Amino acid sequence: MIATLAHKYTQAIANRIINLERTIMKNIFTTLFLLIFTVVSAQQTETEHQDRFCKHYDEQNGIPSYAYRNDWQSDLVNDYDVTFYFLDIEVSNTNINVGGEVTIHGTVLVEPFETFAFELFSGLSLENVNFNGQNQTNWTRDGDNVLLPVEMLITGQTFVATITYGGTPPTGGFFSGITNAHNNQWNKDVTWTLSEPFAAKEWWPCKQVLTDKADSVWVFLTTANTNLAGSNGLLTNTTDMGNNMVRFEWKSNYPIDYYLISFSVADYADYSIYAKPSGMAGDSVLVQNYIYNAPNYLNTYKNDIDQVVPMIELYSDLFLTYPFQNEKYGHCITQLGGGMEHQTMTTLGGWSFNLVAHELGHMWFGDNVTCATWSDIWINEGFATYTNYLAQEKLHGWNSGQNFMIGTQNNVMSSPGGSVYIPEAEISPDNVWRIFDGRLSYDKGAAILHVLRHEVNNDTVFFQIMHTFQETFTDSTATGDDFKAVSEAVSGINLTDFFNQWYYGQGYPKYDISWYMFNNTYNVTVTQSVSSSTPLFKMTMDYKLNFADGTDTIVRLYQNTNIQNFAVEVPKQVVSMSVDPDNWTFEKVNTVTVIVEETNNPNYFAFGPNPANEYLNIYLLNADGRQRNIQFTDIAGRVVLESSFDQPNLKLDISKLVSGAYIINIYDGNQRFSKRFIK
Repeated sequence: MIATLAHKYTQAIANRIINLERTIMKNIFTTLFLLIFTVVSAQQTETEHQDRFCKHYDEQNGIPSYAYRNDWQSDLVNDYDVTFYFLDIEVSNTNINVGGEVTIHGTVLVEPFETFAFELFSGLSLENVNFNGQNQTNWTRDGDNVLLPVEMLITGQTFVATITYGGTPPTGGFFSGITNAHNNQWNKDVTWTLSEPFAAKEWWPCKQVLTDKADSVWVFLTTANTNLAGSNGLLTNTTDMGNNMVRFEWKSNYPIDYYLISFSVADYADYSIYAKPSGMAGDSVLVQNYIYNAPNYLNTYKNDIDQVVPMIELYSDLFLTYPFQNEKYGHCITQLGGGMEHQTMTTLGGWSFNLVAHELGHMWFGDNVTCATWSDIWINEGFATYTNYLAQEKLHGWNSGQNFMIGTQNNVMSSPGGSVYIPEAEISPDNVWRIFDGRLSYDKGAAILHVLRHEVNNDTVFFQIMHTFQETFTDSTATGDDFKAVSEAVSGINLTDFFNQWYYGQGYPKYDISWYMFNNTYNVTVTQSVSSSTPLFKMTMDYKLNFADGTDTIVRLYQNTNIQNFAVEVPKQVVSMSVDPDNWTFEKVNTVTVIVEETNNPNYFAFGPNPANEYLNIYLLNADGRQRNIQFTDIAGRVVLESSFDQPNLKLDISKLVSGAYIINIYDGNQRFSKRFIK
């Protein structure tokens, strides 16, 4: 653990930050001319980001009403701890019918324990419940809750309940528990599950509580012997059941949350490959892919499928060696419009780099460490989106990473408000899309991790935070505050302001900046406003200073008031500046004001004569062949003459201007330089 870290700015820079308010006001009104221009932020480039979202395709399209019942969940499910699930069910690739037995092993948490409660969609038949060896018939069904009176148990006692059920689950929306579809290109029927966040009960009897991970799970799937059926853990056996039926027996010994238990069934072929994370000392991780069993399918997608191997190795180096290494990682291809990170075997609708990277990232953030509440979905989706960014940066290069992050930040800023944390009152079965809001849970969640990495300003420390978080909460659940505590312990930084403004707060900062040079001091006034309700973002910002000789430097300035003055000693004359050149943070720059001398600007342009009568000569002191635009305005701001030039010198005919004072404005990209002259 690293106990301390260089803070947001060094003491040397802090010593150069002085109070310039009186000096600036005096200079503005005596020797300087103030001028403002609007900066188009480099972060406004649009990029395609749809395929980065796992559960965020076709938003709010085709959501069936049955998915959001008002009965919700009985509190009695919290009276016990699930230790083991055993699903022994029959499934098909041509329909969504499901049925068989589900066994739940549990430990009593409260006493007296007199009612065994579980969840099962009311449209599925409930044929029998065997509790501790006794068949029971006196259950009641309250919506999707099943309540079974049992002989009293006390805290610490264990029980085994086997539930026989069957029927046709609801379907038709993205969050349906089971979906069946046909792939026309490859002529395959496929059936798959998607239980997140509240739909596990639509296809099997369960307890839908995030903080209660089962210690282990078995999923036995009986289907036609022309199919393969994929699920969690390792395929331990394949049993011939007669009548052209076969049972695939999957077992996992890792803790697992209810919504990560899954199956997918189709006429699949098994394409298995191996990853070799450095932390496994030469051993391998099985990557088992169930792909459509069709000619040319593997040839078509082999390279896309194989890309997961370097991703596993990368994430293992960055965070923690693949957390389910004793079993496998894998994919089941389906017609899902996106992907779902089912533990050890993701359900996918395609093989795009971003989608594969995102779902794999969930094995660490979402599966190994799972959000403890749906309010903290950031732990799943924001982190997985950031792993996607890291895959782009580390595997495809800096520019690919930049394109990904710019698109992420632009999406965040496409609306002014919204917090990453979701208030508890907004979490309900009829508000599922708030949980999986692509702009907030995914993109803003990833973007603020990028801001945190910038604040820490040390990649060794940042990735130690990620590693420690994984180690601390492995096989368990965590909240945003848990991540805050780990981050503070590892970095030595107080992150209360950071989380209040970025995680719980809303919006993003906006900047108006004015600057000037005085001898070897770069003087800048930074005014921060905000897009929404968070009043101030206390943060470090990078400013790139471009010098007259073509070189540049980046200074890091920490701002903790809405209006703040800084003075930074620099070795050369600054001719221009840019904000956040490497896109670490997300913000909008409204204006940059360059304060230049009225009679002389040795850094940019000169002119003469002054006063002038017929002609005025403009001398560009740093000409580089680029075209500049020039405007003359009167003292009321009206444009009276304009032109463009790309040469060092320009001779303008001003004979038609009436006598008086004018302003010369030369535009150079995003900056404008101005001086006054007399006609």
